[in-house]
Amino acid sequence: MPIPKEKTDRTHADAALDYHEFPKPGKTATQLTKPCETQQELSLAYTPGVAAPVREIAKDPQAAYRYTNKGNLVAVISDGSAVLGLGNVGALAGKPVMEGKAVLFKRFADIDVVDIEVDSATTDAFIETVTNIAPSFGGINLEDIAAPYCFEIERVLTERLDIPVFHDDQHGTAIIISAGLLNALELQGKDLGSVRIVCLGAGAAAIASMRLLVRLGANKENILMLDRKGVIHHGRGDVNIYKEEFANDHGSRNLEEAMVGADVVIGVSGPNLISQDMVKSMADHPIVFALSNPDPEIRPADVLAVRKDVIMATGRSDYPNQVNNVLGFPFIFRGALDVQATSINTDMQVAAVYALAQLAHAPVPDSVLKAYGRKQGSLSFGPEYIIPTPFDPRLRDYIPPAVARAAIRTGVARTAYPEHYPQIGD
Repeated sequence: MPIPKEKTDRTHADAALDYHEFPKPGKTATQLTKPCETQQELSLAYTPGVAAPVREIAKDPQAAYRYTNKGNLVAVISDGSAVLGLGNVGALAGKPVMEGKAVLFKRFADIDVVDIEVDSATTDAFIETVTNIAPSFGGINLEDIAAPYCFEIERVLTERLDIPVFHDDQHGTAIIISAGLLNALELQGKDLGSVRIVCLGAGAAAIASMRLLVRLGANKENILMLDRKGVIHHGRGDVNIYKEEFANDHGSRNLEEAMVGADVVIGVSGPNLISQDMVKSMADHPIVFALSNPDPEIRPADVLAVRKDVIMATGRSDYPNQVNNVLGFPFIFRGALDVQATSINTDMQVAAVYALAQLAHAPVPDSVLKAYGRKQGSLSFGPEYIIPTPFDPRLRDYIPPAVARAAIRTGVARTAYPEHYPQIGD
């Protein structure tokens, strides 16, 4: 499936192509962690020395965490069926994105990654492939897999495997949205349990986000979810079991009706779907998360032109309050790997939400201000800073310890809380 070139962005496209091609194709490579310069070192790295750890692992599979890279190795796996906003481009065409994910894991949490693109004809074939290769890894990050198949894939793999399986398009997005929304609600003086939420979109990110918000205290009866055909309600006969979970008989049937009196709208759908009149019709002190990328459901300037009491977030880095998954997945996996967790459960996700929300309240360090060209004191908790920035070095101090403690508390950790972790609250 050919991807059309953007005529309006050729300069950036050319730079991106050069970045990926030169001086060496791709963005990742293998790096040795042990010396292999002498005959003695070679005999330890391979035969006969390698037989010693083989025997230990054969006796106790958990020894793989001690003698191999398993404990710091994640597989980023995709079938290429829902790559960014480009759709079903196929497994191979999705490889640059999976390599990019590997870069983020390494850059932000020092986690090694192998990207794996699976050309599978069926969901079952994909599941079997991942199941068969899973012993090599300490965790599986599922990426860019279309809904509704992604739900079944993650469920089955989680049941089968004894390592974390995490579909970032679902849970990573949900965690960042939830952290940002908790802080926005605090600033607007509203309570999650009582606000009315419109969710524009009914795919993997939307459903996972609403599930997590309900876990955090949102009232499911106050959530209106919309797909391309309008509000999901029980009278429709064309919704799958995942959408049906959020069917609501509120009475609204389209976005314009749903937005009237809404406290929150979360857009995970497509560009330019929300009008200024819809924003005008929302409740006092509304919250608008327009997260479609690169073009949001409505631009901040258009929202602020009609509402001065709004808190706004997008998925873009050139606007305040960027909902960016890199705030979550590297650090969530870091915490899970460091206690050799068997899964990333809901409690661990909730711990990540609260840690991320808490960090936004802390004073912003000079290194972050410098990275974003901001002056001293120009970035602090408030309507234009409800979630931390990706280059905040404290993300690794806040999120992994919280995730690790939640893993221990819920019985999915195989090791103790790491001694080198800071002793901060969940």
